Amino acid sequence: MIAGVNFNTCIFNTSGPADVTLQELEVVGRSKSSAITMKSCTLKPREGNPEPRYADLEFGSINSMGLPNLGYKAYIKFSKILKKKYKKPVIASISGMTLKDNLVIFKAFNDSPVDLIEFNPGSPNTIGKPIVGYDVDAMDKLLDAVSKVCKKPFGVKLPAYLDLVHFEKIANVIKKYPVKFVTCINSIGNGLVIDPNKEKPLIKPKGGLGGIGGRYIKFTALANVRKFYELFHDKIQVIGVGGIYSGIDVFEFILAGASAVQIGTAFLQKGPRIFDNVQNELKKFMEKKKYYNIQDFRGKLKYLN
Repeated sequence: MIAGVNFNTCIFNTSGPADVTLQELEVVGRSKSSAITMKSCTLKPREGNPEPRYADLEFGSINSMGLPNLGYKAYIKFSKILKKKYKKPVIASISGMTLKDNLVIFKAFNDSPVDLIEFNPGSPNTIGKPIVGYDVDAMDKLLDAVSKVCKKPFGVKLPAYLDLVHFEKIANVIKKYPVKFVTCINSIGNGLVIDPNKEKPLIKPKGGLGGIGGRYIKFTALANVRKFYELFHDKIQVIGVGGIYSGIDVFEFILAGASAVQIGTAFLQKGPRIFDNVQNELKKFMEKKKYYNIQDFRGKLKYLN
């Protein structure tokens, strides 16, 4: 259960990969993903950054998509279709380019059938747009404004934090508002992957800089989940995302304190069967450990003596 909404399992898709069109979202709907998370939407449709803007890597991916999406009105329309057809939670993702844009979009989704809203205030891959999660004052202002207009349960998708002081500062801001969950983490921004034969980067935007995802970021994601779990004392739930390819990966995130997990790069690379496969692997590993519910071990990471 996330923010009072029931999920059949603790595993679903993350916003971003293969979720722009209704056709793509229906693939998620037909899969074993326990929810349908839609693309981060802006006020108006966006084509995103110039291509090539995504590349698979040995242990993950790099992307600088730039929030290509159909505009918020399309996703309000899609949510009605998806909710009726697939009978599972539908999650909107909002990433307005300005404070005013965000308020317009949040208000519009109040009258939609979406179950939850994930606020994505700082994608690392939008040219000219800062990663808001690193600006405590900006986050404070955004959450203050959004909290006053949003009538749906909402959470915040956060960037990766690397300093213990930053965890505490952002947690103190989030605690001030009716945020129901945080999602940790977004892709780690501004990595550079070079093709040594061509002597060029793999992607075009920002001189080749892009968000790193997949197995490369799993351990940073686990640390972020753990720290926010400790800081929120379970009063705000944590959803883990970053490098989840197997049931054991899921187990580790739950052990660190996550209430649920999202799958992104692995969904792109492995297809929709990843959700079924990961769920089955988690179930088998839990049976091996004699755990019958994720609450039996959630957050119960054992420290070295």
